[in-house]
Amino acid sequence: MNRTYFDNAATTSLDPAVLEAMMPYLTEKFGNPSSIYSYGRESRLAIENARKSVAKILNAHPAEIFFTSGGTESSNTAITAAVKNLGCRHIISSRIEHHATSHTIEYLHKKGEAALSYVKLLPDGHIDLEDLELLLKESEDKCLVTLMHANNEIGNLLNINAVGELCTKYNAIFHSDTVQTVGHYPFDLRKTPVHFITGASHKFHGPKGVGLLYINESVHIEPFIHGGSQERNMRAGTENLYGIVGFAKALEIATNNYEADSKHVASIKNYMGDQLKAHIKGVEFNGDAFGNSLYAVLNVSFPKTEKSEMILFNLDISGICASGGSACTSGVDQGSHVIRAIKNNPNQVAVRFSFSKHNTKDEVDFVVDKLTGMI
Repeated sequence: MNRTYFDNAATTSLDPAVLEAMMPYLTEKFGNPSSIYSYGRESRLAIENARKSVAKILNAHPAEIFFTSGGTESSNTAITAAVKNLGCRHIISSRIEHHATSHTIEYLHKKGEAALSYVKLLPDGHIDLEDLELLLKESEDKCLVTLMHANNEIGNLLNINAVGELCTKYNAIFHSDTVQTVGHYPFDLRKTPVHFITGASHKFHGPKGVGLLYINESVHIEPFIHGGSQERNMRAGTENLYGIVGFAKALEIATNNYEADSKHVASIKNYMGDQLKAHIKGVEFNGDAFGNSLYAVLNVSFPKTEKSEMILFNLDISGICASGGSACTSGVDQGSHVIRAIKNNPNQVAVRFSFSKHNTKDEVDFVVDKLTGMI
């Protein structure tokens, strides 16, 4: 049975050109990057070239780019450092963050290390910027604002510059989970008022288990993981050499093909939206689906019936991969905290479809046809 893969916000397939760039480091170029002989120096050079390449693409300085195990580690590092090293005693976030952020801030709050406030959400799932300013203005303590750039479940995009300017105005630290946008949009970090951003290469056709933490050169933090002096004393542990090489290659490919790929992916999303509206009565879209939204994510609410309650299971039987929330929680079917926060309708079942450059309109027709039968 052919699989139709519509869960690209969870992970993407590895680009063959990325695998090709990684292969030498999985085979003959196996030296430890910290060793001083030529084998080691060769590995060290590969990492530093990857760092320069990533920095250039994001318009950052190479000294601001750190490689990690993924978005989760990057967000944990940034948030914990803001509280422990940068004097932030008040965290401002939202109810619809990824668990890598929400569980970290809840943990710090529970330990009594920081006060915690949640910014109001507008009915379409966007952040209420007026409320954010009010929270910043009224806070007696230094604030950390942590708000994601694109929501991984509904796709809503944050105005990262507007939030960054508010943080500058009130002397707050700004961390943005950009896991869904690095590799999907051009970044100019020289002109973006943000202290920390994150990335994960498996969201843009790179390998799993390698991520990015950008730390603006204006802030100085202590390591989250202690040990050796890797990553300029910021992250101990032997580097994920082939992962880092793969990250840089995947970001380079994504950047070079951004115009064509983003246009193609957006056309698939819009086509699916139109087809669902045309074929399924009572279908609704969550968040600001066709407005200020990630071009790769479409979150759909179907009317709840005996048939549609098992919708993900039935899609799977038909070889269709989609998700009910974020992949990181899909083992526990408690519904989505994001959907609950913006629209708690017990008579609807939410499904996230997310697309990549490999998807086609024929696949959309196949999925819509199957969905029509299920509902």
